[in-house]
Amino acid sequence: MIDLHTHTIFSDGELIPSELVRRAVVHGYTAIGLTDHVDFTNIEFVLKSVKKAKYLEKEWDVHVIAGVELTHVPPNKMEKLVTKARQLGAELIVVHGETVAEPVAPGTNSATVCLDGVDILAHPGLISIEDAETASDNGIHLEITSRKGHVMTNGHVAKIANEVAATLIFTTDAHCPEDLITREKAIEVAMGAGLDKSDADRVVSDNSRKLLERILG
Repeated sequence: MIDLHTHTIFSDGELIPSELVRRAVVHGYTAIGLTDHVDFTNIEFVLKSVKKAKYLEKEWDVHVIAGVELTHVPPNKMEKLVTKARQLGAELIVVHGETVAEPVAPGTNSATVCLDGVDILAHPGLISIEDAETASDNGIHLEITSRKGHVMTNGHVAKIANEVAATLIFTTDAHCPEDLITREKAIEVAMGAGLDKSDADRVVSDNSRKLLERILG
């Protein structure tokens, strides 16, 4: 299991990095992205903190990816913060998309999918086919998630992504211990979004592995 979108106590998660990673390993994880919520006010602190968790890689034979989730950032400021995140050493950049579960600023999806440096547009809600096409052109993954609230539009995201050959990726967007799941459960969630078994396996396993390989170089 590779999960490239999770949260610790450095934003609104319940666990310190060591416990989150340990619980993930017990669930069969081989890689985990620590992607706490950031904006211009806390990005330096969060990245400096999560980078320290990389020592766990040698302890538990797991890849620990130090990343961020750019969250509720005004669309016209998104490019500036993406650039700043990379300059600060973020290995993985997730952007908090226009989920129907939160009042995300309209235009966030459109502002994100055209940017170099973004890896995942998380829970993009009722994403337009035009934005999905642009994400596909720029190698930005569209997220299928098991996270409560955000899960409501998985079916729409999968349908639109398949229409334009955009790349889907599965994450838990974990905030608490109960959010971590096994690979088998992740495939069930992906199938619940309308994917067949083969496509669900590709989204959960192959696409996550390819992105991890891109991150690791």
